[in-house]
Amino acid sequence: MERSSPTAVGTAAPAGPADRLGSDALAADLPEAPAPADTAGSASALPGSAHAWAALGGDGALLDRISYTSGAGLPARLPVLELARASVAVCSLAAAELSSVRSEGDGDGTASVPQVRVDDGAVAAAFTSERLLRTDGRAAAGFSPLSRFWRTRDGWVRTHANYPHHRARLLSALGVPDGGRDDDALAEIVAAELGGRHTADVEETVLANGGLAIAVRTRQEWAEHPQGAQISQRPLLTTVCMDQTPPRPMPEPAGRGPLHGVRVLDLTRVLAGPVATRVLALFGADVLRIDAPQLPEDPDTHADTGSGKRSTLLDLSSRSGQAAFEELLSAADVVVTGYRPGALDRFGLAPESLADRRPGVIVGQLSAWGAYGPWHRRRGFDSLVQAATGISLLEGRRDESGEEIPGALPAQALDHGTGYLLAAAVMRALTEQRRGRSGARLVRAALAQTAGWLLGDPAAQTRAATSGPGTHDEDPGHLPGTADEADPAAWLRETDSPLGRLRYVLPPVGYEGSASDWSRPAGAPGADPAAWW
Repeated sequence: MERSSPTAVGTAAPAGPADRLGSDALAADLPEAPAPADTAGSASALPGSAHAWAALGGDGALLDRISYTSGAGLPARLPVLELARASVAVCSLAAAELSSVRSEGDGDGTASVPQVRVDDGAVAAAFTSERLLRTDGRAAAGFSPLSRFWRTRDGWVRTHANYPHHRARLLSALGVPDGGRDDDALAEIVAAELGGRHTADVEETVLANGGLAIAVRTRQEWAEHPQGAQISQRPLLTTVCMDQTPPRPMPEPAGRGPLHGVRVLDLTRVLAGPVATRVLALFGADVLRIDAPQLPEDPDTHADTGSGKRSTLLDLSSRSGQAAFEELLSAADVVVTGYRPGALDRFGLAPESLADRRPGVIVGQLSAWGAYGPWHRRRGFDSLVQAATGISLLEGRRDESGEEIPGALPAQALDHGTGYLLAAAVMRALTEQRRGRSGARLVRAALAQTAGWLLGDPAAQTRAATSGPGTHDEDPGHLPGTADEADPAAWLRETDSPLGRLRYVLPPVGYEGSASDWSRPAGAPGADPAAWW
């Protein structure tokens, strides 16, 4: 999709599974038992941070600004906490670096980058923020009964049917009439139907009908799959320069955060994209989320990820909607999209088209499977990527007969981790522009790439294969308590909002002197005008 002779900026060299994370591999040389709480460490002991920071094109010398407080949280066979910690650390460092660059004006900002401290308790709470959310005391809805693992004749499939249109397509593909039945009753019928079908047939049939079903694969099966093979040759993140437009002047931060004066158009949905733009809002950006009137966001997800933002509805298929968007784009600095690559092109939202109409713009593009390979146009969610890449089986268990039962990570860590990485990539692109490196930039992240990062440490895979039975339910919204789970109370706050009384999780990202909470809670979806303020 890039234009002629694009210049790669800050892309890590691809690596095979054995050396993907290099000497800074996730969970490399970790002790058998978790470190005691309140144990301080430096970036040299922060697994994964150097790899992620290199993928972002950052100066490795700045890693010494990071320290952390370790503790319990996100127990899993795979190094989930290490991934979460590293993604939060580099996101915080990217914000600290941008803050320094903007405050110094013409300097490169490296000498005065503030200190970053990452707390495992804050990280674990943030990565489960949707489960800790309360609206007037009510917990957020979990996965639909039709979003789960199902036995087939020759294995397992994972479906996703939380949205009404995905639910309808799944039932239609399987020939199961709704009949006015509730989802629990329909689940019994679907289970019987899938039990008589082959896994590959289910995956292709549901896909052809626009629904979401993924065969549960082993790590090796994914490595041999054409999409998995493509991903193994790609870096964690990519940044491409799309033009040579000089950077636009920006107002002084004036104590309002490193992104003060930066205008962000947010065209994302569950969950990684909204997490990324929530981070940008925390650091002072004006973030306007845009949703289609016919595809409303889940209210609980909006309440969790809408902090600091405004929200509007635009029908981009209409002339009036297009005109309103063009007016917004004419003053935007960043556009973040979270739909399948190519899905928004017909609305003029291809990265190159955006750069043509708004020279110098930074485009953040997030997808499930990446912008390449045979699956680049497929829909996807965190749970489906876990199933396809082998994570579900590594985090599963065996039943009494010895059959493998798939499981899940203790959080939607691919979503959250990718969200923090994308936010970091946007801030690093802004930093490079402030340093006089001209040009619009396209930064890309994908859940499947983050999954490859998690799976890329051979030692972690060995631990997963040899550890005891998994404890994780197939629905990460219903996890049993374990001794390794952290108490999130210190990271919870309450506030009144247009949605009711919200209990929410404080942001885990920040640096010395930065904001520790958002400027405003989430508002009602679509309640704001399609205009900058």
